[in-house]
Amino acid sequence: MNPSFSDHFTPVAAHYARFRPTYPEALFTWLATVAPDRDLAWDCAAGNGQATLDLVRHFARVIATDASRAQIDAALPHPNVEYRVAPAEASGLPEAAVDLITVAQALHWFDLDRFYAEARRVLKPGGILAAWTYGAQTMDEARVDACVRTFYRETVGPYWPPERRHVESGYQTLPFPFHEIPTPEFRMTATWSLPELLGYLRSWSATGRYLAERGTDPVDGLATDLAPLWGDPSTRRRVIWPLSLRIGRDRAWRDDVPARHR
Repeated sequence: MNPSFSDHFTPVAAHYARFRPTYPEALFTWLATVAPDRDLAWDCAAGNGQATLDLVRHFARVIATDASRAQIDAALPHPNVEYRVAPAEASGLPEAAVDLITVAQALHWFDLDRFYAEARRVLKPGGILAAWTYGAQTMDEARVDACVRTFYRETVGPYWPPERRHVESGYQTLPFPFHEIPTPEFRMTATWSLPELLGYLRSWSATGRYLAERGTDPVDGLATDLAPLWGDPSTRRRVIWPLSLRIGRDRAWRDDVPARHR
């Protein structure tokens, strides 16, 4: 275990597993076309597998690691997935073995110099590092959207870790010493009832910190505010999160790979 690892998600791991949105299938299909091969993907900081089971549809094997035992314990098993508790900076993977590394909503937590060195060590020639993030969601009803944004910025705003600023910038404030690849636009979407939305908000690290420090669940107050705006709590409303991506190969790579991998 990395002694500098700060586990923001063990207190909310159950909500994380049940309510986190899923990434678009088109993203994984595209990543499989730019990877040099489809033998092995490393899902780094996998949480409880939000991206892992999508990757295994395209790669023969997936190794999913996370520094949080609680997150790994909440992951769904698959015969072609190996789950490990390991920090991003010391994966335990062999050298030059990995076609694709994915880091979903987690790059801002890493010791980047050490992680990038580890990524270069384990990637095959021409292998891909793909990191992405998403910030605040947009709701399809203006009053509901405004209420949830106030909760995000003001109610739990002070409880976000400092690293959250990198999420807000779409990772553009983080160094990324790889040869970047132009990417299509991707976004996550969900159609949720009110209880599902509230479950997702309880999966936020800021919500968990608020609860730990103040002893009350901030989502309870939001639920009261949302009830008259939402109407029937079983009504399903559309939620959208644009993805921000940083995807690249090692800068030492030469552009002499087959055309489908360019």
